[in-house]
Amino acid sequence: MIYDYLFLTLKRAPAPHPALAAHLKKVRLPGGSLVGQFAPQLGWANDETAVLVRWETAPGDVAAIADADLVASSRREQLEPTIRPSDNALPRAGGVYVHRWFAVAADAVNEFVDLSAQGWARFETLFDANIFGLFRAKPTDADRDAGAERLLLITRYGDHGVWEASRDPTTEAMQIFARRQQLTRRSWAASTRLL
Repeated sequence: MIYDYLFLTLKRAPAPHPALAAHLKKVRLPGGSLVGQFAPQLGWANDETAVLVRWETAPGDVAAIADADLVASSRREQLEPTIRPSDNALPRAGGVYVHRWFAVAADAVNEFVDLSAQGWARFETLFDANIFGLFRAKPTDADRDAGAERLLLITRYGDHGVWEASRDPTTEAMQIFARRQQLTRRSWAASTRLL
């Protein structure tokens, strides 16, 4: 499976996020399917949104989404899943979804993914949290020049309080994630809700 992560800035309009959601219900993606639309909570502007699309074999045409009348601008990231999501997995309704990007040295990506899997085993039993996916982004020229790769982690938390509680550095999971952080050159995150 291959994924497209479309980061969109919406035009000024009444209720642009629900309007985009209604539009997405009508979009046909031959060879692909809509995984979810994520609206901003913390970290994104109120006119920003992300749409995740899954393709069975190769990325297809996303013009029906990226060029919709509601969209002012779009950025497309092609993603490859690592150990999650499994085929045909969909995000669960409710809670908050944190989208966290990591820039990691290209030669450390496999170790980063392995540490993630180790940490998740404990993390998901301690907290009302579920890792939906950890994806590798198709490298850009800037990534290659920097000897880096970018990964996107999408995690569902019961609410922002669960996210805060999960930062406890004394847990085994956070100790593993601290080792993962040593491999991270830069990270940035935003919390969203699934529409």
